[in-house]
Amino acid sequence: MMRSNSTLALSLILVFASGTVVGALGYRSYSLNTVSAKNPPPKSPEDYRREYIGEMQRRLGLQAAQVEKLETILDETRAKFRELRERSRPEMKAIQDAQTAEINAMLSPTQQAEYEKFRKERDDKRKAEQKEKEQKDKDKPSR
Repeated sequence: MMRSNSTLALSLILVFASGTVVGALGYRSYSLNTVSAKNPPPKSPEDYRREYIGEMQRRLGLQAAQVEKLETILDETRAKFRELRERSRPEMKAIQDAQTAEINAMLSPTQQAEYEKFRKERDDKRKAEQKEKEQKDKDKPSR
């Protein structure tokens, strides 16, 4: 009787101890795979371009003259997209202004004042972020 009680107690202790060890290892394994301390900084368009050209060179075995031609093609394409964005900017602004007018029409005068404040805060935040991004890009060493 005494032996069976001590065997039972020892068995319970071993079961709880092994459960603790398995739980701790499982938790550690889970937390190591899912938690990241720092996200990598976002890539700039120039980073994507360098990677694209590098991969084209590796995979296609481009000659120096072909790389120069590729650079020219990419520059021309970028200019065309920039021009398209500039041409469509007034139309996009008109759509945005119409949206703002429709929203204002459904709001009370008190809500309209708060909405205007809300829009100004968002615009100021966007401008500050853009300025910060431009400063980072300017300070970034070229490779």
